[in-house]
Amino acid sequence: MIETYREQDGRKKQTSFCIVDAQSVKNTWTASEKGYDAGKKVSGIKRHIAVDTNGLIHAIEVTTVNITDREGAIQICERHTETLDKVTNILCDGGYTGPSFAQSIKEAID
Repeated sequence: MIETYREQDGRKKQTSFCIVDAQSVKNTWTASEKGYDAGKKVSGIKRHIAVDTNGLIHAIEVTTVNITDREGAIQICERHTETLDKVTNILCDGGYTGPSFAQSIKEAID
C-alpha cells in the first residue's frame, strides 16, 4: 500500500530517507509488560516509529517505556530490514546520540 502511494506521488517504491522518533504513552489497561520512563515520569509503553518525508509509516516497534529511544531505533532497523533496505539516511533528534548508536544504525541499514 505504501509503495503504491509513493509511486502515485512520483517517488520510488522504497524510501532512502527515514525520520525516526519515539513517544512514551501511559498505559491505562493491564499490559503484560510495561516500564517506567523516569525522564518523562510515564509508566506504560513506548512507540518507536520510522516514517518517510510524506509521513508514511515504514516501521514501528512498541516496547516497554524503559527502552531508550536509541535502543528502539536500533530494534526498528534490525527487525524491519526488508522494509528499510533502501534507506541510506536517518534523521533523528538529540535523544539519539553517540558514536555507538551511529555505528549500530550503520551496521543495521548496510
